[in-house]
Amino acid sequence: MSGQTVLRWLPGGNRFVSTDSTGHSVVLATPDENAGMKPSELILSALAGCASVDVVDILAKKRTPLTHLEVQVSAEQDADPPWTFRKIYVKFLVKGEGLTEKIVEQAIQLSEEKYCSVAATLRGKADIITSFEILED
Repeated sequence: MSGQTVLRWLPGGNRFVSTDSTGHSVVLATPDENAGMKPSELILSALAGCASVDVVDILAKKRTPLTHLEVQVSAEQDADPPWTFRKIYVKFLVKGEGLTEKIVEQAIQLSEEKYCSVAATLRGKADIITSFEILED
């Protein structure tokens, strides 16, 4: 498996469109453009998305499918360029029948340590601190 994207500049500012190997696109921009995601925060979204795919699949295989999933991600960055992320906090808010703390914790741990390519790429540069909350149905 390999990844591939093509990024194109939209003339007239700091706006770009990135298209992945399946033809799906996302707009990236600097905050002053007010037109797309900040590239650095797209990394946080990628981490949340990657882990979420795993958690949803793992819980479904354990016969405890989710009815709700939200992932909140925040990060601490170095104060000086290149503003490297040093700590990333990932909080999963989940709902589903039969969910237990043990099952949810195992699913998140498997994602972070075995399956999520984004977490594996960030590991060693940034500490990824995960937590979760099981919401009432």
